[in-house]
Amino acid sequence: MITANIVDDDPLCSQSLAGLLKRYCPQIEITGIFNSGVSALPVIMTMPPQVLFLDIEMPQMNGFELLEQLPAINFELIFTTSYDRYAIKAIRLSALDYLLKPIDREELQKAVEKLIDRRAHPLPQQIDILLEKMHHPGTAISKIALPTMEGLHMISVNSVIRCVAKNNYTIFILKNNEKIKVSRILKDIEEMLEDHSFARVHNSYLVNLNEIEKYVRGEGGYLVMSDGSTVDVSRSRKESLLKRLSPGEV
Repeated sequence: MITANIVDDDPLCSQSLAGLLKRYCPQIEITGIFNSGVSALPVIMTMPPQVLFLDIEMPQMNGFELLEQLPAINFELIFTTSYDRYAIKAIRLSALDYLLKPIDREELQKAVEKLIDRRAHPLPQQIDILLEKMHHPGTAISKIALPTMEGLHMISVNSVIRCVAKNNYTIFILKNNEKIKVSRILKDIEEMLEDHSFARVHNSYLVNLNEIEKYVRGEGGYLVMSDGSTVDVSRSRKESLLKRLSPGEV
């Protein structure tokens, strides 16, 4: 059995989640339900669960503030939240898990299955990325966490030349010729990197604008990247790309 705590300021939400876990996730044993971060903090510090279901928006102490008070995070972490664009982006950048309220049974089961397969505590770098983005939501951060079949890769955003869609995965092409297969669709990656100098130039391609060597005109045209590769530009995305490129780069 995997011990779990639920922290949510809405008693109806916490009871609903507890009911779903009891009915559909028998591997989870709920050892504590808390309706505030303040009440949960001392218990988590002395008797940490194996997984914490943590609400983000709470009065007095929100979910992120709770995490900042902990000397170490030695448990799995799944956020629960209503839609919050900045919070979700921060969570995605750190490659941590979240569930949108109202919580869907199938999504909950998938999240529990993933943590059973993974059973690894969040890396300190993941928490650093998360909190940095939440404290400075409008600022582009220097690193992101990429979930792969082998585990997590922490990479510098500036090391990325381009990203290529492959079914439900995305291939990151880095400056050192390394390729990383990430379990995220390209649309998710595009949203993660929208604060950086990246542009979607094709349904299958997202490129680092700083790594473009040349744009060759045509119906859509194509780009020559810093590693010598070429990337097609779709006709529908050509205009928006050219607006982002200065005349000296086109």
